[in-house]
Amino acid sequence: MRIPRAQAIRNLKFTLIRRRDALRSALAKDMDLLQEPRNNGVGNVVDIAIDVTQDDISSQLAEVESRELTNIETALERIRDGNYGNCEQCEEAIPLARLQTLPYVTLCIGCQRRKKRLATQASRLEVRWRRGRTLNISSTSKARLLQRV
Repeated sequence: MRIPRAQAIRNLKFTLIRRRDALRSALAKDMDLLQEPRNNGVGNVVDIAIDVTQDDISSQLAEVESRELTNIETALERIRDGNYGNCEQCEEAIPLARLQTLPYVTLCIGCQRRKKRLATQASRLEVRWRRGRTLNISSTSKARLLQRV
């Protein structure tokens, strides 16, 4: 039996809230680890290298968690505004299967693919431009293409 879309979105809201709370807790722990005092140079080179590596990993993990938390907060805001589940580009309903897989997604698959394709094209143009190659498009067209990404 299929769940009505409104009920599925309510379920996703609770999933997002649980994930948001878990991320907030994880980020607080990551920040505590990063602020934890170290040996201040006491110890051997291996200990110092391990500390630096752990700090780097914790910092990268905190960055990923922070980005996901921002996406979740945006999704919860879209739920409050009544826009959740609709593509930001074409405004069509995003399939529930996609939302259940990635609850903070804001684009349907078609628009996401177009965005990725345009970003790839813009990146290639930028690389060619930086290398000094002659492009077959005007700078105005290039600027418009880069803005669409």
